[in-house]
Parts: sequence; C-alpha cells; structure tokens
Amino acid sequence: GIRKIDGLIGRTDLLDMKQGVEHWKAKGLDFSKIFHMPPVPAGVARFHCESQDHAMGNALDHQLIARAQPALERGEKVSFEVPVKNVNRTVGTMLANAVASRYGHAGLPDETIHIRMHGTAGQSFGAFLARGITLELVGEGNDYVGKGLCGGKIVVKPPKEFKGRPSENIIVGNTVLYGAIEGEVYFRGVAGERFCVRNSGAMAVVEGTGDHGCEYMTGGTVVVLGPTGRNFAAGMSGGIAYVLDQDGGFAKRCNTAMVTLEQVLPAAAQPDDGTRHRIGGIGQADEAVLKRLIQAHADETGSQTAQELLADWPAALSRFVKIFPNEYRRALKEMAAAQAQEKEAA
Repeated sequence: GIRKIDGLIGRTDLLDMKQGVEHWKAKGLDFSKIFHMPPVPAGVARFHCESQDHAMGNALDHQLIARAQPALERGEKVSFEVPVKNVNRTVGTMLANAVASRYGHAGLPDETIHIRMHGTAGQSFGAFLARGITLELVGEGNDYVGKGLCGGKIVVKPPKEFKGRPSENIIVGNTVLYGAIEGEVYFRGVAGERFCVRNSGAMAVVEGTGDHGCEYMTGGTVVVLGPTGRNFAAGMSGGIAYVLDQDGGFAKRCNTAMVTLEQVLPAAAQPDDGTRHRIGGIGQADEAVLKRLIQAHADETGSQTAQELLADWPAALSRFVKIFPNEYRRALKEMAAAQAQEKEAA
C-alpha cells in the first residue's frame, strides 16, 4: 500500500533476510541490530522535507561574475584583484559556469579573465575552472585546488615577504587537481598527498609532493621540481611525469607496477619512434616539453628553483627521471602503427 519512496524510509519492519540464501558465509548472521529502528520523537523528520540554506548568496563568485561582465558579455579582457579567505570555497567555480553556459567547453581565449587574489583560499579553489580564466593566488590554498580543472590556469605563489624557502614549504593541500581534464597550474611550493590523482589532461608544475603523487593518472603532464613522497605513480596508466631526482632515491619512492622509469634524453638524442609524449595530438620531445613548462613556471611564479635549473640546463636535465606508463607506451605504439598503415594505403 506504500505509494511513494518517502513512505519506505524508516520502515525497517519491512526488511527481511532472503530465506533462499544458503551460502555458508550467510549462515548464522543476525540482522536484528541493523534492522532495528530506534524510537523517533514526534516532529522529527525521517526524510528530506525542508530546504537547506547553503548561503550561496554570500559566495565570493558573485563579486567575480559582476566584475567580469565585460569579458562574459563582449569577450573583452578584464583584470582585477580581490582578497580571499579560507571561508571562500570553490572560488571561481560559479564564474566558470558563467563562461561555460555562454561559450561551452571552448571557453574564452587565454587570459581573458585574470584575477589576482591575496590570502588563503578555502577548499576546491579553482574547481572546474573554464578556459580563459586565470586565478593567480598570492598566499596558499587548501585541499582540492583545481579539482576537475576544465582548461583554466591556476598560479599559487607565496607573498614577497615570505621568509622561508618555497621549495621546502607546503603551499597547496591534498588531492590537488583531482580529476582535472585540461588546463595549467603552477605552484611555487610543495603540494600535499595525492597530487594529480586521476588527472586526465592538465599540465602541472610543483616543487615537491607528498605521498601517492600521480595516483591513477590517465593523461596530462606533471613536473615535480623536488622530492616526492612514497608510492608515486600507483595505478598510473597514462600521461607523463618528470621528477627531479635530487638524492637519487626516487626509484625507491615510486610504485613501478604500471610504469617504467627512464632517463630524460636531450631532444636530439630521443628517437622519434612513435612513443613521444602527445600534447595536442602531436608527439613532442621530452626535453622540449620539460623545459617549456619549467620556463613557464619561472615566468608565472618567479620560482628561484626553476631559474636555477634553467641557468644550468644540461646538468639539470640529467637529473630528471621520466615516469612512463606501460599502457600509455603500448597505446602510442599502436597509434603510430595505425598511422603508418594509413599512409601506406594512401
């Protein structure tokens, strides 16, 4: 006689264990405590019956959208500065939605909207950031920076008055770039654990990571200009990572179940055998990709680490390790073979 799903909520009296289950593991199981429904005072709801106020009206993005109207409406470049606090979560996400709703995934031309922020950003700073938006944070970010990044650019760097060495200090939290599909990030400092987990297309430069870096990564490019934690590349099936092996011990911190560690060869010495890293559908030499990203990191953040590496590039290049997923290599070879067959057929 129950007509709606809401009427089933809390009706543990209707639950029963299937009598036909005869697996030996099921024998003797007592579900009485799981099925028990404690008494609920009158007036206490058992299912959703009132709306919650998430205080979305106070979101910082309303201010960002208002100031970005020339870009949103007419494609004009805009640039402005705003402070940010750790109570400001998912900063840039509503702005990204405003871009995507008008222009789709193609977004706007790079640097159409450039927002410089000062302070500490709350969780998920720049989540799902659309192409054409650059968020430059002078300060630090919490967990999930760049989650689901969709083509935007994020730069995080310490303020000029910071006295420590950025390469030895955390600047963004855990699970940064979770599930990112496209875009660029440059972090002048160290990231927490699970950096770039499930990244499938973003390009990232960071000066150190915690444990489980590049976990389950399926695409994109990651450059680490410093030490990593343990279990790097666990479940990594695609994309490429380049790690500066300062102490020669990176191999012990890397999970090689699905990847192979290689030396990064100079462009002239790297064979063009179809297994070069494909960016934008074009195979590119490791040295060219690596140097370009480190140069961009230096330009975007003023990183002293990046500048020192570029100043003595041949020596720096020799200390980088390339993390090459075995499945990605196989896929590249198959693509190259298919293209060769097409040319022969033509």
